[in-house]
Amino acid sequence: MPLALLALAIGAFGIGTTEFVIMGVLPQVADDFGVSIPAAGWLVSGYALGVVIGAPLLTVLGTKVSRKKMLMFLMALFVVGNALSALAPVFGLMLTGRVVASLAHGAFFGIGSVVAADLVAPEKKASAISLMFMGLTVANIVGVPAGTWIGQVAGWRVTFLIVAALGVVGLLGVAGLVPEKGRPKTPDVRNEFAAFRKVQVWLAMAMTVLGYGGVFAAITYITPMMTQVAGYTESAVTWLLVLFGIGMFLGNLLGGKFADRALMPMLFTALGALALALLLFTVTAHDKVPAAITLCLIGALGFATVPPLQKWVLDQASAAPTLASAANIGAFNLGNALAAWLGGVVIDAGLGYTSPNWVGALLSGTALLLAFLAAHLDRRSRAAGRVVARSAADTSTPAAARH
Repeated sequence: MPLALLALAIGAFGIGTTEFVIMGVLPQVADDFGVSIPAAGWLVSGYALGVVIGAPLLTVLGTKVSRKKMLMFLMALFVVGNALSALAPVFGLMLTGRVVASLAHGAFFGIGSVVAADLVAPEKKASAISLMFMGLTVANIVGVPAGTWIGQVAGWRVTFLIVAALGVVGLLGVAGLVPEKGRPKTPDVRNEFAAFRKVQVWLAMAMTVLGYGGVFAAITYITPMMTQVAGYTESAVTWLLVLFGIGMFLGNLLGGKFADRALMPMLFTALGALALALLLFTVTAHDKVPAAITLCLIGALGFATVPPLQKWVLDQASAAPTLASAANIGAFNLGNALAAWLGGVVIDAGLGYTSPNWVGALLSGTALLLAFLAAHLDRRSRAAGRVVARSAADTSTPAAARH
C-alpha cells in the first residue's frame, strides 16, 4: 500500500480522537460547566451535526482546488476548533469549538476515501479505504483512552489541547506524504450532485445513518453505563475504551478484507450481528466481564460496516464520487447525532442508562432491512441490464447476417 495512506491515517487518528474522547470525559465536562449529562451529550450531537453540514459544503467549495490542498485546509480548521474547545470559558463556546472542528471531519474522510481508492488497484479499494480509517480505529485504542486518562488526571482542557497538537501532526503528514495531483478531473458541481439522482446512493446513506447510529446510541453514554450499571470505577473507563477501540480496529480490517470479496454478504452479517449485540448489551451491562466483552464486540461489528458502506457509495456514484463519499461520512454522523439525542431522550424518560442499547438495536436492525432492499434492487437492475443487452444482440444479429 502507498505511503500516502499513512498520512491519511494520521489525520484520521486526530479526528477520531476528538470525536470519541468526549465520551470518556463527558461527566467532567458536565460538572465543570454545571450542566446535566444529557445536556452535555449535545457536545456529541453538535459535533455530529457539524459533520453533516460541513461534509457536503466544504467538499463543494473544495472542487476548485487540489485534493491535497483541501485536506491541508481541513486539518488546519480541525486544529482551530479543538483549540477553541480547550480554552472555552462557557459551555456554549465549547460547543462552538466542537462544531468548528467537526466541519473538517466529513470532507476529510470523504475526500480522503477518494484519494485512498485512487492510489491502489480496483480490487484493493475497500482495503485502502479501511487502512485510512485505521487511523480512526487506532485512535480508539490509543488516543481516546489516553485522552480520557489525561482528562481525569490533568483536566479535560489539557486533553483537547493535545488533540489540537495531533491535528498539527496530521497537517504536516498530509503536506509531506500525499501526492499533488492537481485539481479533480471533474470539478463541475452539477456533475457531483447528479450522483444523488440514484436511489441506491440514498439507500446507502440511510443504511449508514441507521447502522452506525446504533453504535453511538450505546457508546455516547458508555461512561455512566459502565460506572453506574456495571459497577466499574471511573478510572476503569480508560481501559474499557481500549477494548472498544480494539474491537473497532479488528472490525475495520475484517470489514475491508471481506468487502473486497463479497460486499453485501459482509454488510448483512455485520448489521445483523450488531443489532443482536446491542440487544444483548441491555443484559450484559449489569455485569463487569460480560459488559466489557460485549463492548468490544459492538466496536468490532459496528466498524465492520464502515468499509463496505463507503465502498458501496463509491460504486454507486462512480462517475462523481467525491461529494457522495463526503456526504456518506456526513450520514455516519447524522446517525451519531440522532442516536445520541434518542439515547438522551430515553434516559431522561427514566428508562435507565441501558435503555439507549434498545434504541441502537432498533436502528441497526432497520439498516439491515434497507441493506436487503438495496441488494434486491441491485440484482433486479443487473438482470434488467442483461435482458436489454441480449435483446440488443438478438436484434443486431439478423442485420449482420444480411450483410
